[in-house]
Order: sequence, then structure tokens, then C-alpha cells
Amino acid sequence: MTLYSENITMEKPQIEIEYCVKCKWLIRASWISQELLSTFSSEIKEVILIPSDIPGIFEIRSGSKIIWERNKQGGMPNIKELKQIVRDLVAPNKELGHIDQ
Repeated sequence: MTLYSENITMEKPQIEIEYCVKCKWLIRASWISQELLSTFSSEIKEVILIPSDIPGIFEIRSGSKIIWERNKQGGMPNIKELKQIVRDLVAPNKELGHIDQ
């Protein structure tokens, strides 16, 4: 009897960045998306930028999980900390080089 192993591929997560248009946070959202895409190019499917009319919103999500919420976490994310949070979510064994030191 021969057993066949199916290759099951999990769909890569997508990251959403919702930002306040009136606060002019497009540039920051774009920069963060570029940083995440360059660091996690093999681990994430995409980064989606969502312009919002909700005053002051800057929220980063993956599925139903909120990764960063500006209003609750006291400001904008530090890119080092954000990359560590995303790494722990999408690629726990990935080394981030100097960021981990």
C-alpha cells in the first residue's frame, strides 16, 4: 500500500493598514508597508492601505487580529517593535538580524 502525502500550503496572511486621510498619514502608512514588504516578502501575501474618514485612526491588522492601534497604544508604532510583532505572528522562527539585538 502506498501512502501519498498531499502538500498543503497555507495561504499567506495579508496585512491591512487603515489610516486617517485628514491626518495625512498616507506617507507613514506607505513607508510602514514598504518596510513590512521588504522584511517579510516571503511570509506575507500583501499589504493593503485603507484610507479612512475615521478621525485619528491608524490601525494595523492581520485578519481579525489587531497588530497596532494608535489610540490604544499611545501613538505610532516604532518600526523595530512592529516588525517583531509581525514576525511573531507570521514567521516566529525568522531572525530579524540587528533588530533582534
